[in-house]
Amino acid sequence: MGLGTKIRRFLQRISRPYYSVEPGSKVSFWTTGIHHVVFGGGNGIPEDCAFADRTSLGYRTTLGTNNYFGGKVTVGKYCQIGRDVAFHPTNHPTTHITTYINAQLFGGEMKQFKTEAEIFLGNDVWVGHGVIVLSGVNVGNGAILAAGSVVTKDVSPYSIVAGNPAKEIRKRFSDRVIAELENLNWWDWSDDELLKIKPLFLMDLSSLNSIQPILESLLVKT
Repeated sequence: MGLGTKIRRFLQRISRPYYSVEPGSKVSFWTTGIHHVVFGGGNGIPEDCAFADRTSLGYRTTLGTNNYFGGKVTVGKYCQIGRDVAFHPTNHPTTHITTYINAQLFGGEMKQFKTEAEIFLGNDVWVGHGVIVLSGVNVGNGAILAAGSVVTKDVSPYSIVAGNPAKEIRKRFSDRVIAELENLNWWDWSDDELLKIKPLFLMDLSSLNSIQPILESLLVKT
C-alpha cells in the first residue's frame, strides 16, 4: 500500500468517525436521531442516516449511507439495506383542504390529521439502492426489493419485487423450499449451529425441490 493511499484512508477515518454501541454495533457520528434506535446487536450504521421515530434493527442488520427512517420501522435479523433507501410510515392528510402540516399554518394544527402505519421487514431481506418503502408495508423473510423500487404493498417471503409501484417479478425458490426455509428460521441459530449447515449456504437452491434431505445429512454428520 502506497503512502498516498495510507494518508487518504487515515483522513477518511478521522473525517468519518464511528463510535461503538452495545451490543457490538457501530454508528457514524454523522447520523442523526440515533436515540430512537433499538439495536439487536452487530449493526452497522454509516454516515448520513436519519431516524425520526422508534426504529428496531435486528441482529447483524446493516444499513447503507443516507438511509432515512421517517417513523416507526421494525427490521428483522441479517438484513442488508443499500444506499439512499427511505422508509415512510407516515402520510399527510389527503381528504382535507390542504396536505400542509407545517407549523407555519395554524401553528401546525393540521398535523393531527397525519396518519401512520408501521413498516415491518422480515429477516434476511435485501433492500437495493434507492428503494422507497411506504406506510404499512410488511416485507416477508428472504425477500429482495430491487434497486429504485417504490414498495406500496406487502411483499411475500422469498420473492423479488421491482418497479414503481413495485410488483412481484418471481419467487426465488420453489414453494416447498420457501416453506422449509421459513420453518428453518436459520437467523435465530447461533454461530456454532450455523457452522454445521454452512454447506447449505454455499449451494444454489434455485433448482431444488427440497432442502430437507441435505439439511438432515449435514446434521447427521455433526
